[in-house]
Amino acid sequence: MSQLLTYLPQFEGVLPKWLVFVSVVSALNSLQAYISPAYTSQLYSNGQVPASPLSGRVFGTWTFLSAVIRMTAAYNITNPVAYDLALWTYGIALTHFVGELVFGNATLKGRFISPLIVASSSLAWMLTQREAYLA
Repeated sequence: MSQLLTYLPQFEGVLPKWLVFVSVVSALNSLQAYISPAYTSQLYSNGQVPASPLSGRVFGTWTFLSAVIRMTAAYNITNPVAYDLALWTYGIALTHFVGELVFGNATLKGRFISPLIVASSSLAWMLTQREAYLA
């Protein structure tokens, strides 16, 4: 187990490890979105509106790009460009998910709640810790 911990970012605090965790989960979600559009459908409409294979792949690509940026930031947390790009991924995600609530394509239930919570809490966390990591 201690051998595995050496692969985690070697920075103080939990935020870099959180970024790694969210990146891994996001990469797995991307794979799931590529394999089956039903995943995307479950996320937005609780399966009531089928997602096309194209929309599933677009969602998977967007999610994988966010995962790459967040992973890069986890290992370069003191780099302002990497930090700010990761921060933007959460801001964009939050804007997207809130927008889907406004447009009526999603509801506050099921699988939709988790990414909304992760995006909003991670954005707030990164905003409050920015000076600590970039000082």
